[in-house]
Amino acid sequence: MESKGLPTDHNSLIYKETRSIGGREIILFLVALPLLGVPAFWLLTDRGLLGLLGLFFGVGLLAVIVAVAPLGSAALPALGFRAVGWRPVLWGTLGTAALSVAVSQLGIEPRGVKQAMKIAQDPAALLMGLALLAGLAPLVEELVFRGLLYGWLAGRWGSSIAFIGSSLAFAAAHVEIAHIILVLPLGLMFGWLRWRTGSLWPSLVAHMANNGLAVVAAAYLDV
Repeated sequence: MESKGLPTDHNSLIYKETRSIGGREIILFLVALPLLGVPAFWLLTDRGLLGLLGLFFGVGLLAVIVAVAPLGSAALPALGFRAVGWRPVLWGTLGTAALSVAVSQLGIEPRGVKQAMKIAQDPAALLMGLALLAGLAPLVEELVFRGLLYGWLAGRWGSSIAFIGSSLAFAAAHVEIAHIILVLPLGLMFGWLRWRTGSLWPSLVAHMANNGLAVVAAAYLDV
């Protein structure tokens, strides 16, 4: 079956034509996380929520950079930064927004989400909250789960396994049961966008837009 000239095996062709994430990159990432994170935490002076979140995602971003640095110019394509039309980005973002609204009707309120959204309710911290929760956090999560992990799984076992495995890992990484339940549908949506388009851009933009709307809603709608 084809859609807009995009064959269903296009993901397999992508991973044959470009260098994919290998075990080396995964090991480098896992080693870099504690090596960077432990001293950074020790040196951190502001251990409030903003400081800790900034440290966590900042270290995550650096660890991804360390992991893919040996790939050189092949790093960005291997992570999924490949050209894609505007339609998947637009419809992926709108679909994510609709799914997020539907999931919110479940009435699940994870403690971690409540704490994070309190940042948006402080006018002095709103811009920093947006930069962190709608910028850095989704960027790092997409790089780790739909970039590194997806790329490694797709290279070894194919895109379908990568879609399912990276989506489940994304949900599990949120630890709190209520939070896992809340983000699993979104993780599946982001994973499907990555699988269907072969690009990281649709899931990245949709993830950022979703988090940004959540922060703004918490700040101005008292939700």
